[in-house]
Amino acid sequence: MNDAVSPRRIWLCADDYGISEGVNRAIRELIERGRLNATSVMMVTPAIGRDEAVRLQEVVAKAERCAIGLHVTLTAPFRPLTMHFRPLKDELFLPFPSLLAAGMLRRIDPEIIRAEVEMQLNAFRDLFGRSPDFVDGHQHVQLYPVVRDGVLAAVKEKAPNAWVRQAKRNQPLRHRLGRPKALFLDHLSTQFKRRAARAGLAHNPAFAGAYDYSRPPDFGALMGEFLAGLPEGGVVMCHPGFVDDVLESLDPLTKVREVEHAYLASEHFARLLTVNNITLGH
Repeated sequence: MNDAVSPRRIWLCADDYGISEGVNRAIRELIERGRLNATSVMMVTPAIGRDEAVRLQEVVAKAERCAIGLHVTLTAPFRPLTMHFRPLKDELFLPFPSLLAAGMLRRIDPEIIRAEVEMQLNAFRDLFGRSPDFVDGHQHVQLYPVVRDGVLAAVKEKAPNAWVRQAKRNQPLRHRLGRPKALFLDHLSTQFKRRAARAGLAHNPAFAGAYDYSRPPDFGALMGEFLAGLPEGGVVMCHPGFVDDVLESLDPLTKVREVEHAYLASEHFARLLTVNNITLGH
């Protein structure tokens, strides 16, 4: 490493603050230790409210550099904030494959999406006293066809200074071959970035963090891949957390969250940042 070269500043963002108290506690702990510098908050989940928002703000206020964003949530098993949101299944949002298909078939009204996202932005402002620093989406919903139009319109209206998260990795195509999910996110993100630019909204230059959650991960090795070549301002998504009953009832991503938390809290991760000349601070 060349000490004369300034460290690359990236965003390491923990998604899903608000899904459960165990996830919230793990995220706050890592922010306090300087191992995260961003988190995105769900506004339709059981573990978000005044107290949880205050606890997060208190930790962030002491951090060297930490952003709080809105994690737009439009998929099951959660419920919309708006009364007339459609389509629904059993009074809940659609599962994400159904929402993606509805968007691709243009069977969604972007104005309905816009109204729901505006309501979530309003709920964020009510709890935190300001607009989010950035906006992303649970299960990448902000990238889906038609859905993205409603999301971007809402952000433009309610939080025009927030940047929006795209999910295209800045790496050669040969590294993404054999990873259909990554290629699909690249395709969606290319279109999303064009629309964000037309709306005058900023976005991150690169993204990393997606992997196959169905298999036990070597998260240290994965993090090394995520950081390699990531440019200044790039985003790495992660999902640290402690498993509790609420999380198990709402989300299939459970034990892997504790694996991620343990690695991010470790000295192995601190050394990885140093070796890659990356900082989470100013």
